[in-house]
Amino acid sequence: MSAAAPVAAQIAPITAGYTPVDKDERGFWSEVEELERNIKTSAFVIRDPALNGYVRGTFCRIVGASECAPIRIYIVRTADFNASMYPTGMMIINSGLLLRMRDEAQLAAILGHEFTHYTHRHQIQIFRDVKRKANAAAWLSMIPVGGLAAAAALSVAQLGMAASIFTFSRGMESEADAVSVPLMARAGYDPGQAWRVWEQLRAEQDATAIARNAKSRKDKNGGIFGSHPPTAERLATLKTLAAAQPAGGSDERAAYVAAVRPWWPKLVDDQIKLNDFGGTEFVLGKLAETGWTADLLYARGELYRTRGRPDDLTQAAGFYRSATAMPDTPAEAWRGLGLVELRAGRVVEGQAALANYLKARPDATDRSMIEMMAEEVS
Repeated sequence: MSAAAPVAAQIAPITAGYTPVDKDERGFWSEVEELERNIKTSAFVIRDPALNGYVRGTFCRIVGASECAPIRIYIVRTADFNASMYPTGMMIINSGLLLRMRDEAQLAAILGHEFTHYTHRHQIQIFRDVKRKANAAAWLSMIPVGGLAAAAALSVAQLGMAASIFTFSRGMESEADAVSVPLMARAGYDPGQAWRVWEQLRAEQDATAIARNAKSRKDKNGGIFGSHPPTAERLATLKTLAAAQPAGGSDERAAYVAAVRPWWPKLVDDQIKLNDFGGTEFVLGKLAETGWTADLLYARGELYRTRGRPDDLTQAAGFYRSATAMPDTPAEAWRGLGLVELRAGRVVEGQAALANYLKARPDATDRSMIEMMAEEVS
């Protein structure tokens, strides 16, 4: 992959305060502004001031205060690994991405990459490219985020045009990588964390495939419709880009773990609902490379309890017990332990664990259900 993408010289990068310059762009912005009005009121947006403040602080550190100011970041609760940037300055971060990042430097790599899509006006370039080749109204169904689904709806006659559109997009993804790595170094982050994001993602795809007795999709990027460079190619290029930066930089792992921790139970619940045992087990194992914390043990207990095979429940109970023996255990570990104890017929132990959960979480939204379950077996 060439870091010097063919689209780099087509439109000059913008800075804070940019406004649309022509009819095409004003119309395009109007569509996206309507989308943002809907996002603002969506029940899927995480509005926790502390988490939003942390993500925004990381973004401001990598791009600078003046460039940061006009950008609006929305954290959307969905388990998939993804982030997207819009031409008006709206950025969307999936909560599944936060679960998979190991440190602040990795988050910064993603934020810097998305910011480059904004400054280099990549989406207006896609819009104009589509307009040259087809009806401009097709754009909204061809943006990279929904690329595969959009492609599936196209007629055979449109296939050649669509392929050229997504090739154009792959050049922009390469350009965003090339700009984001120096931004990381300038902000004092370890630029090597950028390529590790993709190394982790490829290994996760392998783990998913093994658990499903299927072939890994790590080297599949949608074929001619892939909107991103192949991950192996991308990883290699990011390594080269990082090696060209000055040595050093921090990963800010402790700050990242502290910021995301309050959301761990919810993020884990969302991930487990993906029904991807292999991938989830891999993610937890990699996060535990420096040691199994109470949060991680709780998450692993939830994973095994949810799959629910006879041996899984025994293992889940062990993970929960280890978590509850730690001083910083999440309250939900007591709930998980109580549920597997009840399921195993150990009523007294189960009720005691559920009582500990309700004591630690007096405002639990599932209090009524937990109390009912404990009473039914007494």
